Amino acid sequence: MWGSYCDNALEKRTPYRQAHLDGLAQQKEQGILITLGPTKDNTKVFGIYEAESETLVRQLIESDPYWQNSIWTEYQIKEWIQAF
Repeated sequence: MWGSYCDNALEKRTPYRQAHLDGLAQQKEQGILITLGPTKDNTKVFGIYEAESETLVRQLIESDPYWQNSIWTEYQIKEWIQAF
């Protein structure tokens, strides 16, 4: 998953950050989320999910407080083939 952050995301995310992190931790414990984080300049977000379907990944992203509160402004999901 690649997505974009809103302007001033570091400031705007504050009220939603703990709920966001708790949700990601739960996804990680379930084995669905492999990794997720921002680019160094905090303009993009990148995540790797191992899920049964793209629909499930979309549901997880769209239920995240960052998506629901417009901290993430858009996202794309690209199916990835692990070569190594």
